[in-house]
Amino acid sequence: MATLDELLHAAVQGVGGVERPGQVEMAHAVEDAIATDEHLLVQAGTGTGKSLAYLIPAVMHARQTGKPAVVATATLALQAQIVDRDMPRLAEAIAPLFGRRPTYGLVKGRRNYLCAHKLEGGFPDDEEGLFDVGEVDRAASRLGQEVVRLREWADQTQSGDRDELVPGVSERAWRQVSVSAHECLGSKCPMIADCFVERSREAAKECDVIVTNHSFMAIDSFEGRQMLPEHDVLIVDEAHELVDRVTSTITDEITASMVAAAAKRAGRLAESTEAVDDASVFLQGVLDELPEGRLNGIPDALSLALARVRDTARQVQSELKPERGVEPDGARKVAQAAVDEIFENSSRILEQRELDVVWVNRDPRRGSVLRVAPMSVAMALRDKVFGDRTVIMTSATLELGGTFDAVAGTMGLRGEGAPSWRGLDVGSPFDYPQQAIAYVAQHLPAPGRDGLSPQTLDEIEALVRAAGGRTLGLFSSMRAAREATEAMRDRFDGDIGFLCQGEDQITTLVRQFARDPATCLFGTLTLWQGVDVPGSACQLVIIDRIPFPRPDDPLSSARAQAIGRMGGNGFMAVSATHAALRLAQGAGRLIRRADDRGVVAFLDSRMMTARYAGFLQRSLPPFWPTTDRERVLAALRRLDETAAPPVTVHEPALRGVAGAVAGTTMGRVGEDATEHPRPVASDPPPAESARTAVTGGHAWTAEADEELRDGVELGLGLDELAESLELPAEVVAARLKGLGLEASAESGELSVGPTGGLSVGTDGALR
Repeated sequence: MATLDELLHAAVQGVGGVERPGQVEMAHAVEDAIATDEHLLVQAGTGTGKSLAYLIPAVMHARQTGKPAVVATATLALQAQIVDRDMPRLAEAIAPLFGRRPTYGLVKGRRNYLCAHKLEGGFPDDEEGLFDVGEVDRAASRLGQEVVRLREWADQTQSGDRDELVPGVSERAWRQVSVSAHECLGSKCPMIADCFVERSREAAKECDVIVTNHSFMAIDSFEGRQMLPEHDVLIVDEAHELVDRVTSTITDEITASMVAAAAKRAGRLAESTEAVDDASVFLQGVLDELPEGRLNGIPDALSLALARVRDTARQVQSELKPERGVEPDGARKVAQAAVDEIFENSSRILEQRELDVVWVNRDPRRGSVLRVAPMSVAMALRDKVFGDRTVIMTSATLELGGTFDAVAGTMGLRGEGAPSWRGLDVGSPFDYPQQAIAYVAQHLPAPGRDGLSPQTLDEIEALVRAAGGRTLGLFSSMRAAREATEAMRDRFDGDIGFLCQGEDQITTLVRQFARDPATCLFGTLTLWQGVDVPGSACQLVIIDRIPFPRPDDPLSSARAQAIGRMGGNGFMAVSATHAALRLAQGAGRLIRRADDRGVVAFLDSRMMTARYAGFLQRSLPPFWPTTDRERVLAALRRLDETAAPPVTVHEPALRGVAGAVAGTTMGRVGEDATEHPRPVASDPPPAESARTAVTGGHAWTAEADEELRDGVELGLGLDELAESLELPAEVVAARLKGLGLEASAESGELSVGPTGGLSVGTDGALR
């Protein structure tokens, strides 16, 4: 088999990139870590090409051992980048050297997929009669229309993956067609052969690389459900997010409405649900009397209320058990899942485990919520994630203060009994001082608690006008993001478009933002990392304030107090570190490639005046710093006037069984590819996998392929075919390559090429 350097070189050429010294160094470090079974933490700045640097060693390992490598990301955006862009092009590029096309799969949690059994009426609807209402009167409500659209889409999709549905639907509508892991009937489901989840996981077993998310990986590791195939290499991208994502995964909650809903679900199947209902009323009264925030110990009244929930739920659990030899139906499984949840969560809080933090939160929609989460997941990560496999952690922000120790400590990699690991910083290829300005609006008042000040809104308006749109606004709260969005919509009156997080799925909003330069996208936490909009569509990033955790955040305050009791500086170790990571991630949204230019504007004067300002500044990329407002506005105007057209946006496509883009050519299992192309003599053997190569980001059908073949006989040229199919020429050219067709510029005809590839003639025409 080819060497790492040969495969990496081919892959970089295949994606149209340039080899970076940091990328090569990282790839060899990953290869060495896998070979020596030593964990690796790699800081790789934006533009390094870290995806290829770990994917090439991953597919080499899979080829050598027969086991897949698992890649876990924090954001859907990076998952989509790997599955829809990086792996398809990598697979195509290295196939001649590798001997076959490497294969890959996408695995997510059950809630992300349609449930075939629920679609057929196997589960009770969350909204009574909703499907009937939607079918009879499509205009009755937005919800009814969404559900009808979901059912129509269910007849077309091969993957059942929610991310394929664009535009998206509300969470309320999605619940009508999906189930949780606890509600699923599993192997007893009468429609298991048609289950989107089971088909995707079965297909993933044959893949070289499996892509998933941090939370799914954590559930697989901690709960032992074996949802991922056996593997001995785990690559965690966006690793700076791992601790928070894992903490969220193992955070539990209970509300009075959850208890009442569980009683309602079990009402027709058990006789003791009235007692559960009474327990919900009692719990409601107790929770409403408690102050919002962290609880230092469980008050007697709350202990009594939780014990009543636990004990009444236990009685209903006994009644819900089906008779011996009788399999539970959908309604019983849903009831069991709801009752099990309130039993387990109330029991956990009553246990008062050593590291658990318990707090009360007032939710505008749900009322009083009682939550419990571990103060630290370090030991859990050490035991369950790092214990029996080689783990590669990578991110643009892993090193703080010149060392990996802080991040490593939160992951359980420090202290007695910690596994061996290595830290590596491969730098960034960008010339940050020449490419970007870091502007601090020092003249603005310090942020307060009463929303955005008039001066801050004026500053946002001036910056956006100078930039001509092209602005990603990162706010510390959804309240601030919405306030800024509405204010700017009023002030610009349609001259510039403003999108706000929550108005559609994040991926859809980001694509809209990237397509139109005269558009701004405002939002909060989700946009601070993972958003990748290179080129002229994003030339200004606005950060409204330093993103400290809230002073009353129960987990942050508990961690800070614990560090303080041990003699450390809780503020710097927890709050300032949290803010530094967020700022580095947010500022990193601006420069995504070597020709990007722009401004990051900090609207918080404390970035210059506070005692911790130096620590925060050192966490940022080394942009050129200034507080000169007029110079910044002039720079933004020049950038707007000279901006190139936006970078072409990669559009979503229909997916096959394992998450591959449908109708593509890398290989197929069952229905993953709508058309298997005729092989050409020089093609490497197809992979025996459900993963397939993407073709220009477009979901090709058998009918479209027939049109292309008809073009061979009709003598149509590339431009004529593109016009006929109403697709960009480069997309048609990519599909021609996959089908082994070649365009002849001299004759304007298409013919079957002996190499199955495209060539460029002396006149520059595609052949």
